[in-house]
Amino acid sequence: MRVFEGFKFTKLPTPIHAMDPRAKFIMVIVIFAVSLMYTNLLILTVIIFAQVPIIWVSRSMKRWAASMKGGAFLAGLILVMNLITGSTLTYSLAMTIRFLALLSSFSIFFMTTSPDDLGLALEQAHVPYALCFTFTTAVRLVPTMAVDAQTVVDAQRSRGLELDKGNMMKRIRNYIPILIPLIVSAIRRSVELAEALESRGFGTSSKRESLIVLQMKLSDYLTVLAAFAVLFLAIWANLWLSLPSIDLPFELPRLWDVLSLH
Repeated sequence: MRVFEGFKFTKLPTPIHAMDPRAKFIMVIVIFAVSLMYTNLLILTVIIFAQVPIIWVSRSMKRWAASMKGGAFLAGLILVMNLITGSTLTYSLAMTIRFLALLSSFSIFFMTTSPDDLGLALEQAHVPYALCFTFTTAVRLVPTMAVDAQTVVDAQRSRGLELDKGNMMKRIRNYIPILIPLIVSAIRRSVELAEALESRGFGTSSKRESLIVLQMKLSDYLTVLAAFAVLFLAIWANLWLSLPSIDLPFELPRLWDVLSLH
């Protein structure tokens, strides 16, 4: 459940937290686009390390590290699957680092952006309020569901459930006593939320006015300009420059080739 630590907002007095969510979203999208643009292991590694100063300024290094540690299993799975399908070690590592770069960028956004500010930004972008509310509610519920899941895991382990023993099928079956209470808890929570919304007349008025109106500051505009400058520079470098790269020629035989030999 550590991966969800990177998607839990904590209010802190930092410049990153004080940024307009629209400026932060553009910054994250640029990181996302540049990460997808390159398969160069060296460039993707630079993208990962370029995010570290932002995380340090936002004072979220521990939670970011926890989310990266939580995503290590999926990163390892990506590495193994690429190697099994015949990709070189360089390409496999690049795909793994790309996944971590994408996870890191969205972790920065959700760790430093309040769901309330995110909802206001979506409303001011003329997104229907029902969609804004649905999205922000889902963002709020992800960390809550992670806490519920950890509680169920601890409760089942105290009753003697062993999650880390046995073969793969046994481990999957061991998670059934965790999934069922978690699904029941999610359904109960959704019913309570629906009843609360209905009792407050949600959706009866199509005209809404927000008490707070988001306004971008000079620093936000500079962040947007810097993000677009980085994007254009990345596109230009990808098209016209011969960038240095790391070549690791190790390659495993593809899985279907091995099976065909038998």
